[in-house]
Formats: sequence, structure tokens, C-alpha cells
Amino acid sequence: MEVLAGRFRGSLLDRSTQRWVRLTGRQVDLQREEWLAGPCGDHDRIGESWLLREAARLGGSVLDSDRALGLLPTMTVLDGPAFDSSALRRQVRDFYEQTERWQLELQSQWSAWAWPFGWLISALFARRLDQLSLPLRAKDVADGMTSQLTSVVDRNGRLIGSSWRRRLRATGATTYSGWYQAVALPGTRQPSVRVVFPLPNGRLVVFLRPEVSTVGGLTLISPAGGWGDDGAYLVVERGSGSPVWARRIPVRESFHVYVDAQDVLRTDHVLGLWSVPALRLQYRLSAIDG
Repeated sequence: MEVLAGRFRGSLLDRSTQRWVRLTGRQVDLQREEWLAGPCGDHDRIGESWLLREAARLGGSVLDSDRALGLLPTMTVLDGPAFDSSALRRQVRDFYEQTERWQLELQSQWSAWAWPFGWLISALFARRLDQLSLPLRAKDVADGMTSQLTSVVDRNGRLIGSSWRRRLRATGATTYSGWYQAVALPGTRQPSVRVVFPLPNGRLVVFLRPEVSTVGGLTLISPAGGWGDDGAYLVVERGSGSPVWARRIPVRESFHVYVDAQDVLRTDHVLGLWSVPALRLQYRLSAIDG
């Protein structure tokens, strides 16, 4: 009975969130605004079947886990008027092109005002959906994080996109289960990193603008902006034939991937609402083969 009550509360929360998007967002045609298309999770849990559905939609096939490629086929897919991948350090390029070779250790730090918000997301959504389970306590990250990459390729073996699932070793909770591609937004020749997080009856779509930082580092930014700019979008797609709704949301992210003075690859990830930082994740990345 308690499980059924929890599912009912979860379903009610999901419907409320989806209704908010429909009331405050805009109706979109995914044939014309394909940049918002992508995988949806299962009805009451994200699960793993979304990857097979997305591969079928794109006419691709899923590689066995031991044949996984990188998050991106090559960093040159991000080259454009504002980005030159040849300026990146070798380790930075290698992480994105051979992601499975790297293991992740991390530390997390919440802003005092944002910790209750993080707890609320975890209690109401993340634990139930097995998605976006952000670490709340130091012990959650003490044992590091697992990284599972799955690649989808076309009939010629070219990478279409990659699924990257990260779990906290201490709790087994999924922090991120997302779909990664390089995509140029309409009206621009500069590709961005597009990350899609499947949700029930929809998805969170985040576009990250690439920049080369000092000494060959990579900065990815999801900034403030208008419709069609880099940033975060919540999409509600209830099924074939139903209207699709989307709205831009005030989630801001930045990633700085760099090699420190000790030749260690690191990432600083800052997540915020509007311009106020909420959570900082610091990763230490180590090549598995040394």
C-alpha cells in the first residue's frame, strides 16, 4: 500500500510539473524544432529502455558496452567560428573521445540556501525516478562514482550519440543518465554540446557552449539567454499525436575541464538557478591504464 501511495504522489508531482510547462511554455513542432527532440523515460521511472527507443528513432544500433566509444566521436565536431579544438590539451581531448578510459572521483559542496532545494529534488523526484540524484552529504561521494558509457552508431559505424550513466558508489543512486551529441542550434554555425536527460513524458535538454580556456582547458557554459540560445529547456511529450510543449528554465551550468599544475585532469562543475550558484562538483579524473 505504501508503495502504491508513493507512486500516486509521484505521478501527481509529474503531472503538476508537466502542466506547469504547458501553461507557461510554448507549443513546439519537433519536425521544425528538432533540436528539442530526444528520448523520454518510462512512465514512472527513467529505466534503460529509452536508449533502445532513441537508437531506433535515429536508425542506429547500440554497441556492446566493451566497444563503447567516447562522449563525442572527436572534439573537432565542436569546431566553429568561436571554438578551435586543436588548442585543447591532449588529456582534455582524450577524456571526451575515449571516456571509458577515465575513472571519476569527486567532492561536492552545496550553497547553504540551496541544500534544502537539493534535498527536495532527491526526496520527491530523484530517488523515485533514478535520475538526477545529486549528492547531498560528503559520505555520498566518499567512494567516488561509476561511469558507464554506451554508444549508438549508424550503419557505417559512425557515432550518432552516447548514453552516459554515472552512479554514486556509496549509494548506487544515479546522478546523471543522459544522451550526448554535438548539435548546432538554429541560426548558428557554432556547434554546442547537447545533453538530454530523459524524464517521464519528456526530457530536460541542455545546450552547452564550448570555449577554450587558458592553457588548453575546455569550458562548457549553459548561460542565460533567449529562446533558441544555449541553455536549459524542459520538454513535455506525452505520446504520438499529442502536442509537445517546451519552456526555457533558469538552470545555469558551467564546466571547466583542465589539467592542473601536477598534470592531473580535473573538472569544476557549477550548477545554479538564475545567476546564483547552488552546487559545486569537483572531479579528479584518472586514466584507468595510467
